[in-house]
Formats: sequence, structure tokens, C-alpha cells
Amino acid sequence: MYLKFYNLTEKPFSVTADPNFLYLSKKHREAISHMQYGIQERMGFLEITGEIGAGKTTVCKALMNQMDQHTKTAFILNGNLSEIQLLQAIIEDLGIQVKTKNKITMLNELNKFLLEQLRHRNNVVLIIDEAQNLKPALLEQVRLLSNLETEKEKLLQIILVGQPELKEKLASAELKQLRQRIAIRYHIYPLSRHEAEGYISHRLNVAGCNNGGIFHKDALEEIFKFSGGIPRLINILCDKSLLAGYAADKKTIDSDIVKKCAKEIEGVFDEHC
Repeated sequence: MYLKFYNLTEKPFSVTADPNFLYLSKKHREAISHMQYGIQERMGFLEITGEIGAGKTTVCKALMNQMDQHTKTAFILNGNLSEIQLLQAIIEDLGIQVKTKNKITMLNELNKFLLEQLRHRNNVVLIIDEAQNLKPALLEQVRLLSNLETEKEKLLQIILVGQPELKEKLASAELKQLRQRIAIRYHIYPLSRHEAEGYISHRLNVAGCNNGGIFHKDALEEIFKFSGGIPRLINILCDKSLLAGYAADKKTIDSDIVKKCAKEIEGVFDEHC
């Protein structure tokens, strides 16, 4: 609706993880570097955490886009699975064909696949997003998958990605064995004030904006204050502010528009605002 008004070619602040709009802050680049190191060194378990909307899924997709042909991946987005469903999802994502989809058969076929990949000097990575939703029994099942190894190296690299609750869950006594196997941990913190401004500018440029003046400086300050540097919240507020600016026939978004939109997002409506 507002694209033509602001001379944009597409929506700059969609909440979907579009790789064309990828903006990697220092924290995101560090998260990718940690994962790349853990994969290359075949370190087994890795843990990546961050607040809701911090860009964890985006980082995972960026990592996958950077992997070469010698790295095979399975990316699990749904943590609310049974043991059999998780194993089946991994098998299917890796393209492994099985005649009988029972636990023993699938584990045997997975092990054969991993050994075959090792013979070709390939690496296999399992990424589980929203891992904080995995029940302890399922996390234990994931731990057992890490037992697929040779005397010298891990056949499967497992990256657990989740909200801070994942760290709390892994701290429990019943998951002590899994916690001790995690070789690399990294927490993605929110964007800084400077990074948040760069993030907004980057997305506007990708969407066709040839000037950085759509958001006034005081509006950028309000966006950061509301979002706390969380990319998803930045997207939601910026998108709503552009729509409000269009409705008010304003080419420049000021702090008043942003404040009003922030209140509406929080469910506070004030006709005098």
C-alpha cells in the first residue's frame, strides 16, 4: 500500500527470513563463525541461543547458504515432535530412503549414510531450531544420535538453537550428559543503537530506497527504545510506521508517528496521541 508513496520496490520490513535482506551484525557474524568452526572441527554439539526475534533462524539459514557441497544438512524447525517423528524428519531432510520407518531401521540407515559421507570426506550437520521446546526425553534421544561416531571423529554435528529457556533446560540434572557434550556455546545479543540504525538503512536500501531520510533521527531513537535492538520488533514497528506515515501523507516518519504506532502494537489506543 505504501510502496509507491515511498518509492520502494518491495516491503522492506517483512518478518519473514528473506536472505535478500540479510543484515549481519557483529553478533550474527560471530554466531556463524562459531558454528562454522564447530562443524569444520567435527566437535559434535553446539548451542546457539538468543531472545525471541533476535535473528537465530536467519543466522542458521545464512550458515546453510555458506556451506559447500561437502556439507549435508538437516534443518528441523519444529521442536514439538515425538522421537520417531524427529528421526523421520532428519532422515527425510537428508534424502535417505528407508523401506520401513521404524526406529531401528531408520537409525541403521542413518548410520550407514553418515559412514558413507565420511568415506567421501563429507560432513553432516543437524540443526534443530526452537530447541527449547524439545522434551527432556527427546533431547536425550538427540544426545544418543551423537554416539554415531568413529574412534577419531563425530559423524554428525548437532546444533541446538533456541531461546534462553534452552540454557535453563540443559542445566537440569537429567540432561547432565548432554550438557557436558556441548563443545561450543554462543548467545546472540540484541543489536546496538548503531547496529539498529544500520539494519534499518540496509533494509530500506535493498527495498529500493535511494535516500536515508524516510525515518527522522528522533524516530530511529524511538524505534530502538521500543525494540531494544530485537530485529523482529524493529521490523514490526517500522512497517506499521510506514503505513501510518502513508495514511498521514508524510514522506518523513517522525518520532510522534513511531510513538503512536508503538502504543498501538502494545494494545494502547489513544485518540489524542
